Amino acid sequence: MQTLLISTVAVAVAEIGDKTQLLSLILAAKYRKPVPICVGILIATLANHALAGWMGSALSGLLTPGMLKWIVAASFLAIGLWTLVPDKVDDGEVPARGNRGVLAATLIAFFLAEMGDKTQVATVVLAAQYSPLWQVVAGTTIGMLLANVPVVWLGSRFADRLPLRAARISAAILFVALAIWIALR
Repeated sequence: MQTLLISTVAVAVAEIGDKTQLLSLILAAKYRKPVPICVGILIATLANHALAGWMGSALSGLLTPGMLKWIVAASFLAIGLWTLVPDKVDDGEVPARGNRGVLAATLIAFFLAEMGDKTQVATVVLAAQYSPLWQVVAGTTIGMLLANVPVVWLGSRFADRLPLRAARISAAILFVALAIWIALR
């Protein structure tokens, strides 16, 4: 269960202030239908992180434990620094009416937004380092939901009051600390 916990915490922290979290806020403010938005986030994240986890798991067989340790430490350091860069989301019109349209818009937008995102990179790295794979994918998916579902439910009501800069800096410090801990371990 350590793998599940590490994966959950790593992605929940990495997601703070991320473009997909901003996308969640935009979708919630635009459609005000939290259930199909949350279901779309769940399905898109499961698919995206399953692919990323499979890739990381495949890479782990090609690398020695020493190489993997330094790759993980460097990746966490890079994710920490990447977290400091604020994300921007194009808030153009997404044509969706009813629940199915909102679900489809969320699923497609979320899946595409996660491609090459720091949480997808973190999933690859975690799957290369930890097993079983299902716990990595479940943990990273839970982490995404922990970070995004409250944003969806709260919607735009508190959008102007969230201290995203402070959250990004805190998340960056945590990832740099994890990188140092892994390197020294």
